Amino acid sequence: MNQLETILSEIETVMKRSSLQQIELIVSELIKDQRIFVIGEGRSGLMAKSFAMRLMHLGAEVYVVGETITPSISENDILVAVSGSGTTKNVVWTAEKANSLGCTIIAVTADAKAQLAGFASHILHVPAATKYRKEGEQPTIQPLGSLFDQCVHILFDSICLQYAEKKKISNEKAFKKHSNME
Repeated sequence: MNQLETILSEIETVMKRSSLQQIELIVSELIKDQRIFVIGEGRSGLMAKSFAMRLMHLGAEVYVVGETITPSISENDILVAVSGSGTTKNVVWTAEKANSLGCTIIAVTADAKAQLAGFASHILHVPAATKYRKEGEQPTIQPLGSLFDQCVHILFDSICLQYAEKKKISNEKAFKKHSNME
């Protein structure tokens, strides 16, 4: 098996171990027309930002924590917090703060027992290898948390697809929100 086939096989194994029920619960939260905030660090942060971008295309009011135009988070908002280990200090601190304000917390992590999960209303467990290579994570040939981040991206796209279907947002309607400054 070549490396590309191995990577695709790893992703497929994680996707089969991911919970469709968790995804449906998350979509149910996101379609409530509440403000959505996302946070993550490093590549996981980039996955969170790509999710925010697609949600924006689909008509959601969505912000990236830490950006200069992000407003304060408040009760009844939703925070999507991405951390493979579930221990990333800034992500955990933000989830703790948002939880104390009465926000819904969606934790996206490979470790459903980590500190981040303790603040979560919903957990999207992504059983993929992180840089720590903990027990229960899908083994990988890839460096660091690549498998986790790839799987998060695909799971977020699946969530967006269901979100679009439930909100009746067509590709044409989403395209109208796509950047025209490029």
